[in-house]
Amino acid sequence: MAILLKAVSKKEVNPLSVAFNSEKLIKATPFVKWVGGKRSIINELLKRMPEKYESYHECFVGGGALFFELRPKISFLSDANIDLLLTYKTIQSEPEKLINLLKKHQANHNKEYYYKIRAIHNIDDPVVVAARMIYLNKTCFNGLWRVNRKGEFNVPIGSYTNPAICQEENLLACNRLLKHSQIEYKDFSNIEPQTGGFVYFDPPYHPINETSFTSYSVLDFTEKDQIRLADFCTELTQKNVQVMISNSNTSFIRKLYKAKHFRTNIVNAPRAVNCKGNGRSSVEEVLITNY
Repeated sequence: MAILLKAVSKKEVNPLSVAFNSEKLIKATPFVKWVGGKRSIINELLKRMPEKYESYHECFVGGGALFFELRPKISFLSDANIDLLLTYKTIQSEPEKLINLLKKHQANHNKEYYYKIRAIHNIDDPVVVAARMIYLNKTCFNGLWRVNRKGEFNVPIGSYTNPAICQEENLLACNRLLKHSQIEYKDFSNIEPQTGGFVYFDPPYHPINETSFTSYSVLDFTEKDQIRLADFCTELTQKNVQVMISNSNTSFIRKLYKAKHFRTNIVNAPRAVNCKGNGRSSVEEVLITNY
């Protein structure tokens, strides 16, 4: 069931976000570190974008690297991670409150404080949720966002000397870009792109080994979900919606997208989640398009 988080009206736009000379505005970049984020292969994505599209949709938005690079005028963003979606919405509607809380986290940051904040759950205030998420993401091990079956974040603290917890200018730049986006918490199969639209799917990857990570939210993304996604991409193809899908280069994924309306390219992407140095290397991924 989809949960539509309230869009921001013009009256709610943060005045700080428009009070600068447009020539001096910095470009918004992802405000969280995200395992599997696409900044490392952004050029591979850009050169495979369709020539034109009416609207931009991203259903597993994560860090939103492609979205922030493209800066589309009409965008629809969604994800199954409710903390992440609340963070996007908070940046969209209440950046000043978020920045103030992040400054407090930054001033108090140490090991004891990290675990104190990590242990807090069931928060009602979305701004507090957003500040907690960004704080933990910026200070945890490798920026890994992982939750247990109860939906509780459980990653240990990282070994950073001076983590960039509150990046005020970038958060305001993200606010300017996001204020016209529609942001929803829902399953990817519930999106409704129109003919001429473009959808980028970057789901939790199909495991290439037993230790591969897929738990960004309380629900794992299973092989059944991968099949649902491939079938949905075929449905969108029949509606003349352009799609691009990122995934791991496994025989299972290649078979799912073997139909003639899909085109598969292999790219190399760095991975740095493994705690052992020799486990950090490039891996093959597939980029699949229907155009």
